Amino acid sequence: MKILAAVDGSPYTKRMLAYLAAHDEWLGPQHEYTLLHAVPAVPPRAAGLLEKETLKAYYDDLAEKVFKPIRTFVTRQGLKASFVTRIGPAGEIIAEAAAKGRYDLLILGSHGHGTLTNLVMGSVATKVLASCTTPVLLIR
Repeated sequence: MKILAAVDGSPYTKRMLAYLAAHDEWLGPQHEYTLLHAVPAVPPRAAGLLEKETLKAYYDDLAEKVFKPIRTFVTRQGLKASFVTRIGPAGEIIAEAAAKGRYDLLILGSHGHGTLTNLVMGSVATKVLASCTTPVLLIR
């Protein structure tokens, strides 16, 4: 199964990984994981003042802070995984990646923050569910 897992380094990402580790059916060589982290974009005016290399290094550092502990988890579990970083609004990035990558499943954790309509699920999860045709496993 080709699986896209959206990660942000939060406790909800850790819960999602713990869920995967606790359920043997999600582990093993039959699954191919892509771990996606959507880094929020630096505002255009600020980005315009920075050199491209500096901005790229900033985005790479943010992504590596999220990916470093996850790489350890992936190695321990013996999972086949690739790590991808995209820059922009998380909900849009995740839904777009799921569609373009033709994944069998999208897994993400839900924060449950935001307005009254987003209390059950986080706003990112709500946006992803509203615009994604890929089946979603939401871990809370």
